[in-house]
Amino acid sequence: MIVVGARPNFMKAAPLIAAIREHNQKTLMRPHSDLEVLQEIIVHTGQHYDEGMSGSFFTDLRIPKPNIHLGVGSGSHAQQTAEIMRRFEEVLIQEKPEALIVVGDVNSTVACALVAAKISFDAACTRPLIAHVEAGLRSFDREMPEEVNRVITDHLSDLLFVTEQSGIDNLQNEGIPSERVHFVGNTMIDSLLTFKDQADRSPVLHKLGLGNPAAVAESANSIEPYALLTLHRPSNVDHQETFLSILEGLSDLARTCPIIFSAHPRTRKRILEFGLERFFQHVEANQKSEEIKSVSRRMGIRLLEPQGYIDFLCLMKNATLVLTDSGGIQEETTCLGVPCVTVRENTERPVTVTHGTNIIAGTDKDKIKEAILRQRTRRNKGTVPEKWDGKAGARIIAAMVQHLQTKNFATELSHGSDLTATLR
Repeated sequence: MIVVGARPNFMKAAPLIAAIREHNQKTLMRPHSDLEVLQEIIVHTGQHYDEGMSGSFFTDLRIPKPNIHLGVGSGSHAQQTAEIMRRFEEVLIQEKPEALIVVGDVNSTVACALVAAKISFDAACTRPLIAHVEAGLRSFDREMPEEVNRVITDHLSDLLFVTEQSGIDNLQNEGIPSERVHFVGNTMIDSLLTFKDQADRSPVLHKLGLGNPAAVAESANSIEPYALLTLHRPSNVDHQETFLSILEGLSDLARTCPIIFSAHPRTRKRILEFGLERFFQHVEANQKSEEIKSVSRRMGIRLLEPQGYIDFLCLMKNATLVLTDSGGIQEETTCLGVPCVTVRENTERPVTVTHGTNIIAGTDKDKIKEAILRQRTRRNKGTVPEKWDGKAGARIIAAMVQHLQTKNFATELSHGSDLTATLR
C-alpha cells in the first residue's frame, strides 16, 4: 500500500509504482522463480484536494487513479492529521496490507505511519511493515511541522530509505539500527530523469512569451532569461513582515529579469490579504499569447496559476535562476545544474549546498539580494549526488521484496501466520 497526499508525494511515489510494475513483468516472465507478483494499493488522503494542485500530476506522472481516496481536505495540522488517521484506520482494517510505504514529510506521512504502527489485525498483533521513503533528513528546526513529521515517522518505520549521506548520519545519531537503513538514492530525481526530455516539448515557454519550444529543443540561447519563484511555507507567506522582506529582496532582480511565480493558492490569498499586489503582474490563463508576450517584455514578478509537473519542470530546467522555499526544488535544481536560492534559514537537504547549486539566503531582504548576485555570476554547476541516477525506486522495491521474503516480517509478528503472496 502506497500513501500520497500532497504534490511532492506524487513525484516520489511514481517511480515506486513503475518499479512494482517492472517487478511484476519480470516475475510473470519467469513463472518458476521464487518471486511473487506484487499488488499495489494507492491511497490518496486528499491533503491537496484542488484538481490543479494534484489531479494534473497523476496525468503527467502516469500514475493510475488512486484505489482509495480519503477526501480529507484542508484544516489545521491537528485537524488534518486526526482526520487522516481516523479515515485511514478504516482502510487498513479493511485491506490488511502486508506493507505500507509512506513518502516525504507531510501530515499524511506521519498520520498513516502512526495508524500502521498502532494497529493490530488480529490477536497476535499483526501489523503492516512500515517503510519511509526519504528518511533521515533533518533541518534541526523543531518549529517546522515537517521536521516533527520526519522525526516521528522515522522512529516508527521498519525500513528507512535514505536519499543522501546526511540521512544515514542523522539516523545513526538518533540510535536507529543500521540494518533498518538503506541508502537508495532519490525517487524525486527518478521522476525528473524520466520526464526531463518530455519537458523539452512543453509549450509553456511559448505561451509565456519566453521562447519557441521547437527552437528551445535545439538551443538554450533561444530562451529569454527569466527567474522562477515558488513560495508556500507558512513561515514565509503567513507572516506579513517576512513575506514583504522576501519580495523586497527580489526587487533588484525584478528590475532586470522577469520572475515567473507559480503561486500556491494559500500564497495568493496572503498576497491579497496583506495588500502586496503592487509587486505582481497577473497573467490570466486565457490571456492571448500576443498579450502575454507583451507583458513578458516588462520586468517584474508575474503571477501564474500552479503548473502541472511537465510544464513546471520545463520552467525550472530553463530558468536562469530559481528562488524557492521548497525542499524538493532544492534537489531538482541540483540535479539540473540550475542555480538555486533558498529563502529559508536552514535546509534538511545539505547535499544541495555542499555538492549542488543551492545557497541558503534566509528571509532578510539584503541577504536575499546578496545571494541572488552570487548565483547570477556563478560558474560552477555543482555535481549530482551519489545514487541520484534514476534507480532509487527499483532499489526500494527490491529491498522490500527481499525483506518480506527473507525476514518474513508478518510471520514474526503473528507467531506463525502465513505470509501472503502480495505486497498490498
